Amino acid sequence: MRRREFILLVGGATGWLHKAVAHDVTALKVMSFPGLSSYPIFAAQHKNLFTKHGIAVDLVYTPNSKVQRESLARNDFQVIHTAADNAVAMVELGKEDAIIVTGGDNGFNRIISQPEINSLSDLRGKTVVVDAPDTAYALLLYKALKDVGLAKDDYTVNSVGGTTQRIEAMLKDKGHAAAAVINVPFNFQLLSEGMKDLGSATKSVGAYQAGSVVVMREWAKAHSDVLVRYLRAIIEGRRWLLDPANKAEAIQLAIDQVKLAPDVAVRAYDYVTDPVDGFNRDAQFDMDGFTNVLKLRAEIEGQWGGRPPGPDKYFDLSYYYTALAGL
Repeated sequence: MRRREFILLVGGATGWLHKAVAHDVTALKVMSFPGLSSYPIFAAQHKNLFTKHGIAVDLVYTPNSKVQRESLARNDFQVIHTAADNAVAMVELGKEDAIIVTGGDNGFNRIISQPEINSLSDLRGKTVVVDAPDTAYALLLYKALKDVGLAKDDYTVNSVGGTTQRIEAMLKDKGHAAAAVINVPFNFQLLSEGMKDLGSATKSVGAYQAGSVVVMREWAKAHSDVLVRYLRAIIEGRRWLLDPANKAEAIQLAIDQVKLAPDVAVRAYDYVTDPVDGFNRDAQFDMDGFTNVLKLRAEIEGQWGGRPPGPDKYFDLSYYYTALAGL
């Protein structure tokens, strides 16, 4: 074969291969909350890990958990990153067959108050702001207040939406926003405004499964390979974030993606990469933490007659284990 013919043949084969690879890329619509709950997604995008696994991610931020849950149920989005209790709410309140497919973190949540509030008990007669009033971090706040002797009729609940909306209420509507559960790194913003940190939102419950990947069960069955490839990219993104060799690059990623001041980005990075309380390295599911999620819902909302059920129907980790085995 002459050299020119060989070059044309190789060039044609290469072009065909590019077309084949492009054809095999799967588009996924993913919904998450703004902030460092999306840090592993940012890392996977930054290091081209989704591309590596044949996934093209369209990431959209949700204004609140209600919109997020409804969007998943309608298949407007195929994957959501959310608190594990939101999946429970979808099953129990929305009668939707959603499943948790990975864990990831405890939420990094703090209870932040206005400057004049010195303790949780000072919230008697005040208004607290939450996302959805009957799920996840709102329940953590109610539990913390219950443990200092405040019943639900001792304070007012104002449901304003996600983290951005709660921050805005805390800054602009202080008379109707005495306290809120705010996660890292946004807690630092409010502290810089003179507000107070009243402690961890999970202090009274212990282990707590917060950040999770949630999908619809039927979608997962029909698209198992896609889900597994997505999870591999997320796991690798977490590993990259937690590697100390990548610290400077990861901090810059937080600055760029979350628009953090450099000093706040450093504090936030240190917080979420803490070996005890930070991100789970491989997005492991915390069974003890999820058991506490169910106990909390039973206690605060009276779900299931106050007696939490077994946890098995709310998750399916088979996709996660398949993803992990392939890395």
